[in-house]
Amino acid sequence: MSNQREQWGSKLGFILAASGSAVGIGNIWKYPHMAGQNGGAAFTVVYLVCILVVGLSIVIAEFVIGRRTQLSPVGAFETLAPKTNWKWLGFLGVASAFVILSFYGVVGGWIMKYVVISVTGGFKELAGDPDSAGNVFNNFITGTWSPIFFQVIFMTVCIWVIVNGVKGGIEKWSKIMMPLIIILLGMLAVRGMTLPGGMEGISFLFKPRFEDLTASSVVLALGHSFFTLSLGMGTMITYGSYLGRKQNLLNSALWVITLDTAIAMLAGVAIFTTVFALGANPAEGPGLIFVVLPSVFPQLDAGTLWGTLFFFLLFMAALTSAISILEVVTAYFIDQKGWTRKKATIRFGLVITIVGAFCSFSLGGGINITAFLGMSFFDFMDYLSSKYMLPIGGMLTAIFILKKWGVNQFMDELKSGMNKMTISKNLITILLGIAASIVGFIILIEIFDVLFGIKLIQ
Repeated sequence: MSNQREQWGSKLGFILAASGSAVGIGNIWKYPHMAGQNGGAAFTVVYLVCILVVGLSIVIAEFVIGRRTQLSPVGAFETLAPKTNWKWLGFLGVASAFVILSFYGVVGGWIMKYVVISVTGGFKELAGDPDSAGNVFNNFITGTWSPIFFQVIFMTVCIWVIVNGVKGGIEKWSKIMMPLIIILLGMLAVRGMTLPGGMEGISFLFKPRFEDLTASSVVLALGHSFFTLSLGMGTMITYGSYLGRKQNLLNSALWVITLDTAIAMLAGVAIFTTVFALGANPAEGPGLIFVVLPSVFPQLDAGTLWGTLFFFLLFMAALTSAISILEVVTAYFIDQKGWTRKKATIRFGLVITIVGAFCSFSLGGGINITAFLGMSFFDFMDYLSSKYMLPIGGMLTAIFILKKWGVNQFMDELKSGMNKMTISKNLITILLGIAASIVGFIILIEIFDVLFGIKLIQ
């Protein structure tokens, strides 16, 4: 099976594809929002430490498992731990990918809608009026069929890329979209910094405010360092399975983390310089994307152009993540069931789209199958994956290496392709142990809060 398996065409293609998986819409608004409200540069320092300790170790772990087995998550764990229950960790990764893409595709559709609104000059009437922008957004997402229409378009593009394979689909389009994301963000950042008052946004984002850094902020940084890298859903295992043994996995992981973090910070510069220059509220969080910015861009010279560029780069960021998530599900049916790529992608891309439609319906379309839980189906799928499925998957991956597969076996695979570079076995053991402990602590905090209403961290 491994002799017939697709491979990345180049080291650059793999790094851009893996970075594209990590770079999603969360990078564009979530990191800037969290940093701005939790100590600026003080939060950034904590985040960087966390991403090097937690993120780096789990990224490398997933790359190693994927390359060693040349299989997607389920087959990978079955191969490394045959006739054990560890295969269910692989199933958890596939299930996580399925759950995430169901609502992620809906958000991708929202972004496509906003590209259309911007291109057609629809933001002009929202200039300086975030309340009206909020009404436009709310009326759209609570509609019945319009959000579904754009969701289907987004998922169709995603399916088309995956059907074209690793080289001809994922790698080809990652090589196009990732440089474009960086270029467009750079243009928006420069434009923001040249606006009168724009540098106040830089101060808000990067000036250390240690008085705003709380224990809760540290936990927030820990959680984001994990989630931002697409860990725990089998993406990096799947992408790693298309690698040859000459690839330096440590070097690749460092590149992925560097690009992911740099883009998040560049997005912060682009967004907050513009927001501060025009006196908008920087504390809107997710609302910055669909409420504040549509009311801000029309106030700029050539505002239609800048607004269109922003939502287009947001679309590309969403798409690079979405294709990596769909590939996890597709690769499972190719590896374990022997399906063709086209059959696996189209069938389960369609199933995910249908589930996603119910996520959209739950926001106002009249069908909410989780109403008994007091939340929309959309929010439930988001909550289930981000709070439990992903962190549990990442934590168990670290435990798997430490307790089942063995650090020695792990090191043998990691050393392949590193040439003269060396890394301490003890360091790997410590980092994986810390990563598992930290993620376990985050899960424990969430469980105590949900079950007992007790907040371990204030």
